[in-house]
Formats: sequence, C-alpha cells, structure tokens
Amino acid sequence: MAGDELSQAFHELLDELGAIEGKFLTADPPLDEPDILDGYRLTFSLLRVAVDAYVWGDRDNPRFVDVIGPYQKWGGDNSDAFYQLAPIAPNRSYLVTGNRGDSVYLSITVYGGPDDGHYSNRIVGTLNDRSLQFDADGNFEFMLSPGSLGTKGGLTLDADAVVALTRDYLDNPETDRRAHWRIEAIDPPGRRQDSRADLTRRLRAARTWINEQCSFIPTRVSPPNEIAEPYPVPQHAYGWSAADAAYAMGAYELESGQALIIDGTSPDCAFWNLCLWNPFLHTYDYTYERVTINGAHVSYEPDGSWRIVVSDTDPGHPNWVSTAGRSKGLIWLRWFLPAQTPQRPVCRVVNASEAGK
Repeated sequence: MAGDELSQAFHELLDELGAIEGKFLTADPPLDEPDILDGYRLTFSLLRVAVDAYVWGDRDNPRFVDVIGPYQKWGGDNSDAFYQLAPIAPNRSYLVTGNRGDSVYLSITVYGGPDDGHYSNRIVGTLNDRSLQFDADGNFEFMLSPGSLGTKGGLTLDADAVVALTRDYLDNPETDRRAHWRIEAIDPPGRRQDSRADLTRRLRAARTWINEQCSFIPTRVSPPNEIAEPYPVPQHAYGWSAADAAYAMGAYELESGQALIIDGTSPDCAFWNLCLWNPFLHTYDYTYERVTINGAHVSYEPDGSWRIVVSDTDPGHPNWVSTAGRSKGLIWLRWFLPAQTPQRPVCRVVNASEAGK
C-alpha cells in the first residue's frame, strides 16, 4: 500500500541519519574529540538542508532558503558568504529579482542532473555580478525559463534543470548588507499538489542526498602542511560547486608550539579567502575567533604577496588564523573570477615564537 511505502521511506530517512554516527565514531584513524562533537552537529545541518530542499521545497512555487550560516555548516562553508537554494522545474518560467547589497561577488547557478536526491552532475548556466544588470540602487531582475527570456534576459533552462543556488560574498559579513533574492513562478498552480506518493518520493530524495553528502567524509588530505596545486576555474562541475572560481586544498598537522606559515600570491579577482575546516568540510566556530581570513583583511607585502600564519596561539602576526585548539585540520582557498589560475602557495612549519616576524 502507498501508506506502507510512505512509512518505509520515513524510517529509511531516520536510519540514514543514525548511520552518520557510525561514520565518525568508527573512523580509522580515530577522530579527535572536537571532530566527533562536530559530527553530531553535522548530522542536523544535513537534515535541515535535505528537508528544505526536498521535503518542503516546491518547484511549482519556490522560495529561496538559506543553506549556509554560522549554525548551518556542511559542504565547504565559510564565514564570508550566504548561500540560498530553490528547487526548480525545467518546464516552468521564473522571475528572479533582488538587490546586491554590499556583496563584492554574487551569482546564481542552475544545476542539472537527476531529480531524485543524487548530486547534480553539471551546470546549466551561471549569472554573476559581471553579467547581471543593476540599477542605480543595486536592484536586478532576470528570467529563468525554458522558452523566451524576453527583454529581461537571464538563463535558459535545459530539460534536466533541477535547482538554483545563489552565492553572496561580503568583505565584512557581520556589518555589510547581504544580497536579497526573490524567485517567483510565472502562473503557479492555485494549490499545492500533495499526495502520499509525492511525499514518499521527497523523503527518499532527502535520504539519497544525505547519503551522498556522507560518502566522502571524514575527508583526509596527505601529506599535511602542504597545499596542492590550485584547481583552475572548472570546465565541468560536480555537485553544487561554482563555475567561476579556482580552488586549492591542503591540510595542517601541528604539534604544540608550532605554526604553519603559508606564503602565496593572489591574482586579480572579485574575492578570495582561506578557511580552516574539520574533516567534514565545515569551518570551525568563527563567532569566537578568526579561523578564516579573506583578501580584504589580509596585510600584504610590498610586492603584493601575502603570508598567512596558522597556529593555536596568536604569534603577533596580522594574518594569523587560529586552529581553535585543533592539532590537525583541512585548509581551503578559493578565488572568485580570478584573472588567471593562482600559483601554488608554499608552506613550512616553524616554532610559533618565530611566526610573528
């Protein structure tokens, strides 16, 4: 019976959540206590996004909802950005309006692929602040549609378009005005379409999405105290990654009294930052101390290069980033709209007492 299928889908979703605990409690090698605590918190962040995107999300009459924030950490979050998500249907048309606020970079990306909770496998299209048109007050509007975009312009929806994701980056996220986004379906139905079969499908999609999110965690990067060659702006994307950013990933592992010095340069770009992550790809708590840093707050050398110091205690360097008491973790850098692929940063471990020089 359909009712039995709904109940089964509900309990399978609950079982999927319970299985997350086993991943971080039985990790090999074992995780440190702070990471285990983060594992429990991650479980509820993933559930929140899965419920908003798949259980509640309505392609016929969508709304943008926040999926990244200080208490919603998953999938490579950072302290300088707001991300919002709305499910969409490829056969519908939508008007998107908003205001850029004080964002130094903003974009909307439409992803294509399966519509069953599996991660998107391609980018249908992206509009960013260099391609959007703004009025004198920072307002914008455009269409998402499988047909004519008319005079407003926008993005053409392919037959596999499933979700739209916005990104807004701020130099000073605690004080700057974040961007405002609104999406309206053109001629939505007069009433929400609801049924046991539809809710069963939604619960299964939520379970699939959570399962895929957990398939690559906890993440480890070797060797530690290095940053890999940066990835160029991608020609193809997997999941909900950006189509106009370059990235670099590394890791640190420090003993008491040690610091990691990272020397690098950044090309001309709209925004860049460095974040420290736990093995679940989410930031440490940045409401207490600086565990990330962006290019607007970096003190640069006379030649334009920069040095960032990663350590547990402040060595007196203006670009210090705190490990928040964690002896090991991940390092992630991103550059939006870079003029060229960044050069690989150079890392070395020193005594923390030397790092302030």
